[in-house]
Parts: sequence; C-alpha cells; structure tokens
Amino acid sequence: MPEPALSNLPEFSVTELSAALKRAVEDQFAVVRVRGEISGLKFHSSGHVYFDLKDDKAVLNAVIWRTTTARLKVRPEAGMEVICTGKLSTYAGTSRYQIIVEQVELAGLGALMALLEERKKRLAAEGLFDASRKKKLPFLPETIGVITSPTGAVIRDILHRLQARFPRRVLLWPVAVQGEKAAGEVAAAIAGFNAMTANRPDLIIVARGGGSVEDLMAFNDEAVVRAAAASVIPLISAVGHETDTTLIDFAADVRAPTPTAAAEIAVPVRADLLAQTLDFQRRMLACFTKGLKDRQRHLAQLARVLPRADTLFATQSQRLDRAGDGLGKALGTNLQKHSASFHRKAALLRPRILQDRITLGRERSKTLFERITRAEKTFLAEAAKHLQGLSRVLESVSHKSALDRGFALVRGEGGVVRRAGAVKPGEALTLTFADGDRAATADGGAPKTKTKKPVDQGSLF
Repeated sequence: MPEPALSNLPEFSVTELSAALKRAVEDQFAVVRVRGEISGLKFHSSGHVYFDLKDDKAVLNAVIWRTTTARLKVRPEAGMEVICTGKLSTYAGTSRYQIIVEQVELAGLGALMALLEERKKRLAAEGLFDASRKKKLPFLPETIGVITSPTGAVIRDILHRLQARFPRRVLLWPVAVQGEKAAGEVAAAIAGFNAMTANRPDLIIVARGGGSVEDLMAFNDEAVVRAAAASVIPLISAVGHETDTTLIDFAADVRAPTPTAAAEIAVPVRADLLAQTLDFQRRMLACFTKGLKDRQRHLAQLARVLPRADTLFATQSQRLDRAGDGLGKALGTNLQKHSASFHRKAALLRPRILQDRITLGRERSKTLFERITRAEKTFLAEAAKHLQGLSRVLESVSHKSALDRGFALVRGEGGVVRRAGAVKPGEALTLTFADGDRAATADGGAPKTKTKKPVDQGSLF
C-alpha cells in the first residue's frame, strides 16, 4: 500500500503543538503519586519551590506553587525520599514536562526516622543539645507557663497534679499540637513567654499527649527546637508517653516522660515540705538544747577549777594598799619641791630689779628715737636734692623752654602738626605760646618760600 504524501499531514505551529501536548498530558495524568528522592532543591524569591524527583534511572522536574507551600505538612529537604501528589503538566518555554505538586509525604517510617536522625545530628553539632546550656529549674516557681492544647486532657492532668502537690499560678498559651500550624504556634508561644515583662512565668512546660511519629512531628520541627534552646526561662518538655522521644526533648532543660510527670517535676509536694520544715524545726530545737546544756556543763567545770575571788585578787589588793600608803608621803614631798621652786622665782621678781630694767629700757628707747630722727632728716635732704636735679633735667627737655624762646606748638584735628603739608586748607588749628593758646585757621594758599636776594660780590679783577 503506497504511503500518503507527507505534504497532506496537518500543519501545527509550535505553540499549537505545545498546547495540544499540554492538554493531552494533563488529561491523561490529572492526579498522580510519584515516589522519588529530592535533588536540586531551590526556594525561589517569589515563594515557589523548584526541585527534581529522581530514582536510579530517571529524573522528573517538580514545582510547588507559593500558595501550596504554606499548606505542606512536610518541608522539602535535599536528599529526602518523598511521595509527591499532584498533576503532570508541560512547560512550553523549555519543552519539558513536570509535576505540579499539591502534597508531599515522607516515603515510609524509615525515611522519616532517617530525616529526624540527620536533623538531630545537625542540631547537636551546633551545640543546641549541650548539657552546659541546660538551666536549673526553680525550686518553687510562682508562675508556670503551659504550652498545649486548651481542649485536651493534658492541661486538666497538669492542673489537677499541681493542685494536689502545690497549687501555683498557671498561664496557658493555647496552641495546636498537631497539624501544619502546630510547629509555628509552639515556637511562637515559647518566644512569647520569654518576651513577656509583666507576669512572666518562672517555668515553661511544653506538653502533648501520646501519638504516632507523624502526630508528634511538630515537636521535631527545627524552629521549635531552636526556640526551646534559646529560651531564657527554664523549660520542661513533656511530649508523648514515656517511650516517645522528640527533638525538643534534647533541647529542653528537663525532659518529663509524661505531662503529669512534668507537673510533679515542676513543684514539690506541699505536705512533704511542711513535714520536712517541722522536722528541721524539731532538729534545730534539739541541737540548740543540747548545745546549751553542753556549754552549761563546760562552764560548771571551769568554775570548779578557778581559784576563789579573795585569793585571786589578794596580791593586787596588797599592791593597792602599799601604793595608798606611799601616796600621802609622795604628795607632801612634791609640794615641798614646788614650793621651794616658787620661792626662788619670787625672789627674782623684786620691785627694784623691775624699776632698773624699766629705766634702762627707757634710755635705750630715747637713744633709738634720736637716731631715727637724724636719719630721717638726712634721708629727706638727700631726696630733695635728687628731686631738684630731676626737675632741672625735665625743664631742659620740656617744650615749654622752647616756647619761651619764641616758638609755638601747632595742634590740628589729628593732634600735633609737624609738617606744613599735613595741614588741610580751612583746618582749625590751635597755637600754644609760652603764655597761652590761640585759635587759628589754615588758609588755602600754598606755603610761600622766601627767596634770598643774590649778594653782589663785586669783581675780582
């Protein structure tokens, strides 16, 4: 049978063919579940997530739109084996087919445990689980902050246990403990308690009942672990049953096997404290009584070996008596000694001696006064001669002597005039003569110079 002519085939544009392929792929694979390993993971600035799903033989491009990313239960990570649910489509720009992911699930419990183990090692390498970071719990906190669901049995168990042991003030921060919003709410609650300034709790309990590994995934979230490690307030982790272990247990300061056990760790038993206090009181009274009796017995023993009071002070009494006997004699001797000294001093104070000294002093004063008077007259005479000499020198250099010889002192508006060229026409002048001042005004003519008439020397021949 002859082949039909190729020219009879229908003609498509590139866009038409791409659109036809897109419709065919999307209609045939509207909903698919694909299992593979994530590689080439990229979180775009637009909010979309791009990666490849691969196995040992093939690679499938995958994209998660921004609106879908916020609803994912599992955050994609490189190397994670997952099951992606979505629809196949094509991208005409690069002639590729890809899966538009709507849901991401871990591929089995083994993959989930491997993911948690890898995350645990990474966070431990950062030091978030170090024992040196653990804080000591307060012995008796005034306020306890509880982060859990407000509707579950956990909060009732904690409140009941606290009431039975030692009632305390409890602040409940309600959060979702399961689902896609749980991790964010728990991390925000831990940070919120730490940011409080008024009524800030002294202890935080993060609690949840038991469940499967998938149910407890919110407490394995990296954001929750970092918030617990960064908490300044001591934190008790009480997630799940005793056999359940989550990553928040390693970051918390204390891990409680159950929420009820967390309440027991948080506060002591009030009755036990009262009994212990009474026991301490009884022991203190017994010790005080025994110590008092021991000291009384020791004091009695010391009293028996001490000598009698009259014997103890006999020597000192004798010394006092002998000192008293000698005191009167010593006072008499001292009085006689000072009396003789007084009489000797009094003999030196006779009136005749004082009068002689006064007369001598008067004569010395008169002599000194005469000497001072002569020195004063001599000094004044020499000073007068010196002053007269200075006066004669002053008169010789004074301008007044020049005025007496017929000269005049000319003063203008700017002070003393020393040059004729400095005088301005019409300027007011003051002429000072030997006997007084006269006012004058400068004229506008140029100064006249007097020319001498040549002298006739006559003929020499």
